[in-house]
Amino acid sequence: MKNILIINAHPDQESFCKALAESYLKGTEAGNHTCKLVNLNELQFNINLPKGFRVPTPLEPDIIEVQKMISESNHIVIIYPNWWSTFPALLKGFIDRTFLPGFAFKYRENSPLWDKLLIGKTAHLIVTMDSPYWYYKCIAHQPGIHALRKGILGFCGIKTVKTSVFSPMKSSQESKRKQWLNSVFEDGKSGK
Repeated sequence: MKNILIINAHPDQESFCKALAESYLKGTEAGNHTCKLVNLNELQFNINLPKGFRVPTPLEPDIIEVQKMISESNHIVIIYPNWWSTFPALLKGFIDRTFLPGFAFKYRENSPLWDKLLIGKTAHLIVTMDSPYWYYKCIAHQPGIHALRKGILGFCGIKTVKTSVFSPMKSSQESKRKQWLNSVFEDGKSGK
């Protein structure tokens, strides 16, 4: 059994990403995992760091609560739409405000190295996009996925063990969407 945190990063309450998150959640229930679902569009927080890391920005209660959920989880599922080859501002702002020095990583004094404070956790990225996946992979070189896997999660010690890409969304038929929902249900059930 795993303790899983699902983060739905689509700003639209009626998005297919939300349906994917709910299907994954149902799968975790069928697999007897402990699971929490956070819809970022329901949280109250400023997505900006007005003074960067130079002056700490006070944490809102929702950010404090999600940091606690991240600490308690051993597997994190991030679901988001691919926009402009990366992810929505809501997810970037959430990362900037949540994955902070002292929580997710710690710089070493007088050293270019850092300590990864979230080691031992795994992640699964679930991405929707209108572009064909081959184009995103071969032509665009997957900048959003690379940024999350290496530049953010990996930097903090979280190992991405699976990436699922569902595309093209815009032209997908209902039967294909049902297959995608079933796929994430099975992932949730097995804790992937």
